[in-house]
Amino acid sequence: MKLHGSSILVSSALLGSLMFSACSKSSNSGGSGQNFTDVETSVISDFVNKTALPQYASLVSAGTDLNSNITILVSTPTDANLLAAQTSWKTMRTAWERCEGFLIGPVESNDYDPNSDTWPTDYKQMDSLLSSNNALTLADVQVLPQTLRGYHPIEYLIFGEGGSRKASELDARKKLYLASLSADLLNNDVKPLQASWTTGSPSYSQAILTAGPSNTQYSTRQAFFLDVAGDNGMAGICNEVGQPNEDGKMYNPYISKDSSLAESPYSGNSLIDFKNNIVGAQQVYLGLNGGAGIKDLVAAKNKDLDNRIQAAFTSAINSFDNISGSDNMRFELAIFDRPTQVVATMTQLNALQTLLETDLINFIKQYVKD
Repeated sequence: MKLHGSSILVSSALLGSLMFSACSKSSNSGGSGQNFTDVETSVISDFVNKTALPQYASLVSAGTDLNSNITILVSTPTDANLLAAQTSWKTMRTAWERCEGFLIGPVESNDYDPNSDTWPTDYKQMDSLLSSNNALTLADVQVLPQTLRGYHPIEYLIFGEGGSRKASELDARKKLYLASLSADLLNNDVKPLQASWTTGSPSYSQAILTAGPSNTQYSTRQAFFLDVAGDNGMAGICNEVGQPNEDGKMYNPYISKDSSLAESPYSGNSLIDFKNNIVGAQQVYLGLNGGAGIKDLVAAKNKDLDNRIQAAFTSAINSFDNISGSDNMRFELAIFDRPTQVVATMTQLNALQTLLETDLINFIKQYVKD
């Protein structure tokens, strides 16, 4: 969630309670072996049970590991423990950024995204907080501005400006703030986000699975598919990363020639964040864990469109490697040293976004009638 912008396995019992039974076969399938309505059912069920729920379970697991390693670091501030916390932070970012491929439902409506992932941050603002009389307990952190909560203040504390943090620099105030930030992220954002998908009457998962006339969340299946494909889903994250204006994750640091505006500048993880955003959207399209994805819906009626979307995803994702190159250059340096490659990736993302928000959206409107 940009400050000035808009923004593993689940237990068998849980999966069993949510999973739809297999649908009957029909010869009216466009080559898929299933009736198109049955394909819709499979795609919806597998999105919930094989993509979204496992992804959020992975996020909670990664957040638990990060919190554990931060607890160890606070207790025993060695460089080895600092490295373990840094590694855990990057692992959690992978899980989170891939979840941003489907920013639908509670993640936005309950502010879990802006509360945990608002940026850019200002290390001077964080240093000022550390120098203040704020008690920095968990209760204090919960009411701080969004720029002083979540992933990026943790990032600053464990990586430092320019990624130069040493464990010996973690004084009592930094350790207190770090412990409170980590507990806040895990217990007030990540775990409640997962719970919003699995508990409640109905849970958000059940709201998706039961899309239809009596459903207050999605009155039609088409409404769900438009949501996950559109501004809150696959097309939206392509726009957030690649849009050519001040809200663009890549564009703003690039055009401003200011690496501090990048998403994860302290760790140098920005480029990996961007790529994982698009990988997350691709996982929604292709499906995860052997499940059906949006591609199965598209391929049942228009294989050419499916081929074009898959190719556009592959091209956009691979283009990030042209920025990092063989020397694994950080985005924060690439905006100066590889501007042509940065622009090329934004162009690929713009093309993918256009394909999703025009051809795919039109496909859904044409064929998904229930």
